[in-house]
Amino acid sequence: MAVYTQVSAEALAAFLTRYEGVGELVSAKGIAEGVENSNYLIDTTAGRYILTLYERRVEAGDLPFFMALLDHLAARGLPVPPAIKDRDGVAIQTLAGRPACLIRFLPGVSLTRPSPIQAHTAGAALADLHAAVADFDGKRPNSLGVTAWRPLLERCGADLDAIAPGLFARVDAALARLEAAWPHDLPACVIHADLFPDNVLMLDAQVTGLIDFYFACCDLRAYDLAVMHTSWGFDPAGAPLDGVGAALMKGYGDRLSPAERAAMPVLARGACIRFLLTRAWDWLNTPADALVTRKDPLAYLRRLDWYDAHPEAFA
Repeated sequence: MAVYTQVSAEALAAFLTRYEGVGELVSAKGIAEGVENSNYLIDTTAGRYILTLYERRVEAGDLPFFMALLDHLAARGLPVPPAIKDRDGVAIQTLAGRPACLIRFLPGVSLTRPSPIQAHTAGAALADLHAAVADFDGKRPNSLGVTAWRPLLERCGADLDAIAPGLFARVDAALARLEAAWPHDLPACVIHADLFPDNVLMLDAQVTGLIDFYFACCDLRAYDLAVMHTSWGFDPAGAPLDGVGAALMKGYGDRLSPAERAAMPVLARGACIRFLLTRAWDWLNTPADALVTRKDPLAYLRRLDWYDAHPEAFA
């Protein structure tokens, strides 16, 4: 979450009149966390909501897929926030020249340093998500999958070395190894693809919300778990958290096939490359006046180094 597009109080108040029962605007606060879309925490006379304006990597043509996925998961009892439909039954709106949705607020907090028990619960929630999409027929390719990483590396180019000397060469070499080893015949389904701790809301060890599905796509199921392992198993600086990665794997359970488990070291290194590159691109290209917290690309280089040094992590 972030704020790139400023919306006036008058425009927000007018926007809310499109909906039945959401009340009148009391306050609105921009949310600085995240890097993809503009988000506001909206309080009204009827309750609390999240307003999202879609920017940057989110294509307007993908929004019906995301909305259908959220409706599907909510209907199966998962704690996800489907968009609210207006008086005419429309979920996807336009505000300040951007596609926009009003989304129900879910209770809970996102974690900075998850415990093993919290990671265990989150891993089980991902398993529940994968089970719930078994009969979802929506399709969306992964626009940030393995085939997209080399073009993104080339777009960043030598500017990567402004982040850290020699970074381009290190990523180039690591990516070449991954491209040669990447598995293509593992089970696939619709995945979240970005289930970081800040996209899971929790109260103690209970998952109360799975949010920000705007990278959801069809890809390898085990890659989704690898993305979680790289984000949950380390602190924000990239140092491993004792017992957390193992607890996440145990929470996911025995759903992985032997081939998927054998591929996890490669998939985890791939997740490191993916987030290193997108963070680097954002680091180099985020507007100076955007209300957004840039994330350190080198935290994912440290994770990549850890996986290289610990091939037994998923044994």
